[in-house]
Amino acid sequence: MRDRINQSMKEAMKSGDKKRLSTLRLVNAAIKDRDIAARADESGQATGTEKISDQDILALLQKMIKQRRDSAATYRQGGREELAEGEEAEIAIIEEYLPEQMSDDEMRAAVKAALQETGCCGLKDMGKIMGVLKERFTGRMDFGRVSAMVKEGLKES
Repeated sequence: MRDRINQSMKEAMKSGDKKRLSTLRLVNAAIKDRDIAARADESGQATGTEKISDQDILALLQKMIKQRRDSAATYRQGGREELAEGEEAEIAIIEEYLPEQMSDDEMRAAVKAALQETGCCGLKDMGKIMGVLKERFTGRMDFGRVSAMVKEGLKES
């Protein structure tokens, strides 16, 4: 994942694609920041972790996309269409590095399977179900939408 992002950065430099280059630099900076944070725990003790995993990178990319979607919506409410379009351009670039997203039907099936597998039956168990889904499907599903599906599934059971 890191190599792919770095290679894309080099290609953007060569081609002169400034928007792509700046977005990929932001992604790279966020990954490096997370790497540094992973080296020590809350008490400052070394964890032995030098770099975050590809799974963690996928979660980071999804978080960056969510932040940009929120920003784009805020810009639109404020009548700043050009800034919203800039955020959406960054979203498109970041999404290139995520695996193919699951359809709503696939997400519902995954939620149903997780509910059956964990045997959870109340809203208090939602964290356990979301944990299972995040472990298996990070980068492939929108957990904001999945959260609503889990709540719906818990009400039905």
